[in-house]
Amino acid sequence: MCTGKCAKCIAVVLYPLALASIICNILLFFPAWDSKYVEADEEGKERLTPEVKYMGGLLGGGIMVLIPAIHIHLTGKQGCCANRCGMFLSIGFAAVGVAGAVYSMSVAAVGLSKGPVCKIAGIYWGRPFDNNGTYLSDRDSWKICVEPAGVVQFNVALFSILLAVACLELALCGFQMVNGLFGCICGTCNGKEVRH
Repeated sequence: MCTGKCAKCIAVVLYPLALASIICNILLFFPAWDSKYVEADEEGKERLTPEVKYMGGLLGGGIMVLIPAIHIHLTGKQGCCANRCGMFLSIGFAAVGVAGAVYSMSVAAVGLSKGPVCKIAGIYWGRPFDNNGTYLSDRDSWKICVEPAGVVQFNVALFSILLAVACLELALCGFQMVNGLFGCICGTCNGKEVRH
């Protein structure tokens, strides 16, 4: 396959992944679909999971992947970037995408491992599953969180999506680094006609 066409395919897949990452991170700010949890409670305790505020999905898996995806897409089209220099630059842009994906993946993994911040047994706010990733397989323990409603399922679902998306982004950006190297050495073959 032509390195230019391969770059275009990679970019086309990266766009929805970056968008999904951004949306998931934004949704994490609204557990139980309510904005009141963004602010601290009356005692000043945070009610949002700290990993949500690190914005791994918005910055890492979103913006840091979206910008390279745009350049990678341009290397697959006829024009200014569809040449050896553009493919060389795509290696650097893909490396930025790799860094963003690793950041998003790390934040999502920590968020899954530590669990959400919630009101425990209706008394106080805290992280009952902190450093206890075993809660993921013990669904009965999720009942300890009474507010926001369904916060454990909410966090597990969205952080799992962020983790999966970041893994795909990492693989695609890593592959583009190799593709960019071949494109830099061999050219993009966009202008070549295939002869039978």
